[in-house]
Amino acid sequence: MNDSTAVAQRVPLVDYLALAPDPHLVANECTSCGEHFLDHRVACAKCFAQEFRKVDLATEGEVVSFTIVAFAAPGVAVPYVAALVDLAGTRVAGNIVDTPPDPEHVQLGMKVRLTTYSLGFDSAGTEAVGFGFAPAS
Repeated sequence: MNDSTAVAQRVPLVDYLALAPDPHLVANECTSCGEHFLDHRVACAKCFAQEFRKVDLATEGEVVSFTIVAFAAPGVAVPYVAALVDLAGTRVAGNIVDTPPDPEHVQLGMKVRLTTYSLGFDSAGTEAVGFGFAPAS
């Protein structure tokens, strides 16, 4: 390939975001009690077992808690919605995107789906990819 046809590499912002074949989150599941963790663990916080396996999480869920953030660090666009989403029993923190950040458009029990978006490119053309949750309907 020459430079004009090269495909830029895409890298997820967090280790637990898989981009292929379709975007999804991957948890570490305790093989003893089944508890899910998104970050690396040496031992389960629930039962203290030390063996884990990778499992794909559901890509659709429901908002169980949220706040509308009005003040943030310089350079961070506000307002935005920070939420806790239940993905078939595993709760994940993420922003609600693709909808106005107000109580008329974001509600408890709202059905959402995982989505990804570009966070920008580095000087080599590598794209950083983040995730959030968009309304399911």
